[in-house]
Amino acid sequence: MSDASIRLSRLFNKGRCLDIAVDHGFFGEGSFLAGIEDMDSAIKTLVNAAPDAIQLTIGQARKLQNVDQKDRPSLVLRTDVANIYGKKLPDHMFSISIEEPVLTAVRLDAAIVVVNLLDLPSRPEMLEACIRNIVKLRAQCDHYGMPLMVEPLVMKETNGGGYASDGAPEKVIPLVRQAVELGADVIKADPTDDPKDYVHVIKTAGNIPVLVRGGGRVPDEELLNRTQEVLNMGAAGIVYGRNIIQHATPDKMTRALMSMLHEGASVQSALAILK
Repeated sequence: MSDASIRLSRLFNKGRCLDIAVDHGFFGEGSFLAGIEDMDSAIKTLVNAAPDAIQLTIGQARKLQNVDQKDRPSLVLRTDVANIYGKKLPDHMFSISIEEPVLTAVRLDAAIVVVNLLDLPSRPEMLEACIRNIVKLRAQCDHYGMPLMVEPLVMKETNGGGYASDGAPEKVIPLVRQAVELGADVIKADPTDDPKDYVHVIKTAGNIPVLVRGGGRVPDEELLNRTQEVLNMGAAGIVYGRNIIQHATPDKMTRALMSMLHEGASVQSALAILK
């Protein structure tokens, strides 16, 4: 078994994974901080709820890794920062990787590193920057035996300004395929507008496990129904952030989702955990 496979085995529990994204502060958007103003408290709550993994930045990762608990969640290390969020779009956009991202991940004992693959309207330079980040990261991952998670994210402009996720399958699927071609070991992808189309995303990824991105807050039952649909189609798991950390009871939401992933719980059973 390779070093990368060993790390992946820490991320997945019998082929399934709940990764809770708590890396929102990296992007400089104030509205993303709701629920994680106190990171020590937020991480402690999530650790006690026992998800498979928690996604953090270089500045916050040690808060997880310093937890004195043998079976703490695995670390997913965010390696890049972009300024694409917010209602007012900046004139100059960027996607910048941290220095020595994979060596940093090794030192922090991360299970995997994650990087964006951004497709923004009329901003081809952003896609180029992301591809450059991924190409360098892939080479470093091979050298250090670190798995690579790529996050293909198609965006569209909104009437109120800024970007929102674009779930059009004719846009999502080619970007997912590009992530596969660039060497992703795991793919974190948006849901499609019509959940029934997600089977094509899974097929496009081939034997690369797909974790479905959560996006903005939605009602509990909608989130759980969406989760059930993508799991039924073959998704290997989910990466949810705001739908957990901004929930009134993040610990209960974590346990509800874990029950669906690892115990085959129904939506109604998961809702009962929340109540």
